[in-house]
Amino acid sequence: MNERIEVVLGDITKLEVDAIVNAANSSLLGGGGVDGAIHRAAGPGLLEECRNLGGCSTGEARITKGYNLPARWVIHTVGPIWRGGASGEDELLAKAYRSSLKLAEENGIKTIAFPAISTGAYGFPAERASQIAVAEIGRFLEANGSIEKVVLVCFSEKAERCYLGALEVSR
Repeated sequence: MNERIEVVLGDITKLEVDAIVNAANSSLLGGGGVDGAIHRAAGPGLLEECRNLGGCSTGEARITKGYNLPARWVIHTVGPIWRGGASGEDELLAKAYRSSLKLAEENGIKTIAFPAISTGAYGFPAERASQIAVAEIGRFLEANGSIEKVVLVCFSEKAERCYLGALEVSR
């Protein structure tokens, strides 16, 4: 299972995978961080398509074309805002990963890249988020053979250390 998960430090908008996951806000109309970077790199077609989706609830996911990105698809998911850990944040983050992977499977996606969902402006602790991400992805890959590779893309060395650590613990 772990041979199907890779951790990289880099820019998710440059990856040549079937789909990248966007850590979106509920409007799906762009924002800061990875969301803004994906919208800028994809071009105006992405925003136009997102306008027709009607938003997305926390933990859910939607799929669009990739437009000017190397990835053919963008899976938009809304992670939880960190409120201290007693407001269901862990389950909502896990659900965001599950919803994204389910959409990927339904659309025949073989390779997918995730950012560190909710760990930027939404304030989710990176170490905790990485453990949830690796556990959910691992469970999915054990039960489903359709996805060949999952790339966890980290924007900082701190996040990379967290995700590599979570992956090591799961072995």
